[in-house]
Amino acid sequence: MNREQAIKRIEQLRQELNYHNYRYYVLDNPVISDAEYDRLFRELEELEKQFPDLVTPDSPTQRVGAPRPEGLGFESVTHLVPMLSMEDAFNEAEFRDFDRRVQEGLGVKSVEYTGEPKFDGLSSSLTYENGIFIRGATRGDGVTGEDITNNLKTIRTIPLRLLRNGHPIPTRIEIRGEVIMTKADFRRLNEERLRNGEQPFANPRNAASGSVRQLDPAVTASRKLIFFAWGVGGVEGVHFETQWEILQTLREWGFKVYSNIRLCHGLKEAFSYYQELLSLRDELPFEIDGVVFKVNSIAYQQRLGTKTRSPRWMVAYKFPARQATTKLLDVRFQVGRTGIVTPVAILQPVQISGVTVSRATLHTEELFLEKDIHIGDTVLVERAGDVIPEVVKPIPEKRTGNEKPVQMPTHCPACGTELEKEGAYYFCPNITCPEQIKGRVLHLVSKRAFDIDGMGEKIVDQLMQEGLIRSPADVFYLKKNDLMRLERWGEKSAQNLMDQIEKAKKVSFERFLFALGIRHVGEFVAHLLTQHFSSLEELQHATEDELMQIQGIGPEVARSVVDFFRIPQNRETIRKILAAGVEIQYPEAEKEQQDLFLQGKTFVFTGGLSRYSRDEAKELVMKFGGKASSNVSKNTDFVVVGVDPGSKLDKARQLGIRTLTEEEFVQMIERRKLPGPNT
Repeated sequence: MNREQAIKRIEQLRQELNYHNYRYYVLDNPVISDAEYDRLFRELEELEKQFPDLVTPDSPTQRVGAPRPEGLGFESVTHLVPMLSMEDAFNEAEFRDFDRRVQEGLGVKSVEYTGEPKFDGLSSSLTYENGIFIRGATRGDGVTGEDITNNLKTIRTIPLRLLRNGHPIPTRIEIRGEVIMTKADFRRLNEERLRNGEQPFANPRNAASGSVRQLDPAVTASRKLIFFAWGVGGVEGVHFETQWEILQTLREWGFKVYSNIRLCHGLKEAFSYYQELLSLRDELPFEIDGVVFKVNSIAYQQRLGTKTRSPRWMVAYKFPARQATTKLLDVRFQVGRTGIVTPVAILQPVQISGVTVSRATLHTEELFLEKDIHIGDTVLVERAGDVIPEVVKPIPEKRTGNEKPVQMPTHCPACGTELEKEGAYYFCPNITCPEQIKGRVLHLVSKRAFDIDGMGEKIVDQLMQEGLIRSPADVFYLKKNDLMRLERWGEKSAQNLMDQIEKAKKVSFERFLFALGIRHVGEFVAHLLTQHFSSLEELQHATEDELMQIQGIGPEVARSVVDFFRIPQNRETIRKILAAGVEIQYPEAEKEQQDLFLQGKTFVFTGGLSRYSRDEAKELVMKFGGKASSNVSKNTDFVVVGVDPGSKLDKARQLGIRTLTEEEFVQMIERRKLPGPNT
């Protein structure tokens, strides 16, 4: 490449990298993978090495990270010590080259390294003064980040006060670490977002990043985040000799530190640790994308110093990229357990990091239209841990003209019922749809529905495989002799389940409605419906207008209820449940009128309760006409405070909302009388 070509390519690369920095750091919505970004960055680095006079101060290679504009809801925080980036090594030769440079820089023949997993999450910095957590911030551009203190306080693996455990407490210190979400919690969060008609997060890292940068800390608290500590920044009042000492001290201070960190004596042990973590990669509950090796001696670190954007004493030895290109052969539509219909790409089988991939998700109609994906395209596919592989993008340059656009079906591919659309998602409203049965059955037997103990996921799987359950109603037609013929069933276990089912046949109207799994009808909406309709038959004939007359019922919920009872298969399922001897217990009108003393009042619970479980307390509120919410807002009437309350108490005080102790709440319920004004 001559100089003129290099000038053009360097400018193009800078524009691309700046754009992708913006998508990643500012919008939390990257459009390329980390591996693609790394390739572009390394190409720019190589060109700037070849033509050093073309290096400019604003090049992405000369910066710690992308700046975040002001005015997006969080105040700026300046780190005591900059949070620098890490140099990457992508193969054994590059890691050996790093080790060689370290040895030459120190004048030694062997170096001791700490080996730690490179977490795929959001890097954060926590500031403690005299052992008290006073501020938390994102990495930001490395020099300044965003103040997310209140959100980080909701993460239980972040101690609000450092534990002593025989170690001195610094007067001031920055603790560095990673906020992550486990693979299992990531799946659960995305399932919930799908049920609510929201776009799923692309990966656990994006989910963690989006969670800690919520304006409402209650949203952060509702997502199970973990903080792993891996280092320190600025520090006053204590002194460390090694990185290994730092990690052990962090653990003693109360931080979560990865259990399998390693002190590696020389290059051979470092390679061994890398291979060990690589082999464990898919078994770990969280995502890692490499191993971070740091020179253990702090004195050596100081001698080696830093380059413009990264320390000379640290490297991230990355795992092989989990991407490949292949052919998109077809698109099929899969019905999930909640009825959501998801487009799934059928791929020409391709090896990605040792695993054969033949299917990948396309998420939603809007996404595959936005990406302009066609059947027959050559596509870039990414695999991340045990999360289903994803089609990142098509490669239009390889099109032949024979590709066909993807079209969303109008009817359920499993049962033929006409699909309904809500937000970005299509769903099948038929509760007897064969693809939904398992999820529907588990919901029906759950504690807050029919409460049939002994019917967990494995049991339901077995009963479905044996053909004993083909619809939710079949739960009430199970027979003892049929159960006893199954593997691992005896007379006692079969009789116990039959007793549980028989006991469950008397069910309140409220629980019955909740058990049906009507879209948008949770416990609170079920309670509202039972307060305004005296029987199931009356509710079945209600119109959308009639439903919307109920305070708390909007057009979306009203339409969902009417559509549910409109479908013949749903009405038939209800008929079969009642024909099996299920008896709905309708509330007595006079008693209900007397008990609605909490009508129109909204309660929020925070901290641990001793008299009731959290669910039991919420049920009591709804039973007497009130609403139980998870979030504190200006519409909240009472916040009930238990042991070790969280940020909800602070917010209640800020908004001037009345708080009750658990004892005051119990007295209110027992007396059927709202508490008097504060004195």
